[in-house]
Amino acid sequence: MAFETITVEATIEAPIEKVWETWTKPEHIIHWNNASDDWFTPKAENDLRPGGKFSSRMEARDGSFGFDFEGVYDEVTDHKLISYTLGDERKVKIEFEEKGDQTLVTETFNAENQNPVEMQKAGWQAILNNFKKYTEGL
Repeated sequence: MAFETITVEATIEAPIEKVWETWTKPEHIIHWNNASDDWFTPKAENDLRPGGKFSSRMEARDGSFGFDFEGVYDEVTDHKLISYTLGDERKVKIEFEEKGDQTLVTETFNAENQNPVEMQKAGWQAILNNFKKYTEGL
């Protein structure tokens, strides 16, 4: 199955060590992993190693909808790269690039075929922007 590829990115005003920690530690993930204020992540688990699994429970605050965002890591290079495969076989790659006191985070992912590409791009960018806001505020 061929998937369209989408890329989102953000420059975080924080050193790469801090960015890596807030991206990968469940105690941080639950604070930034949502695209808008009417969603939240009550639970996150992360076994950050090739073959390790991750799962984030994402729920609407009004209780109307929820789902598990989960997958298996393909590659993990500390402070550089994380790649994984989602349950529906889509691939995701996150690159971390140190730029002095800043860190460029670039996410490239396969689009799913249930929602418009622009909607998916906007949602993933919103989560990344929330990550930036959270990390810079620590």
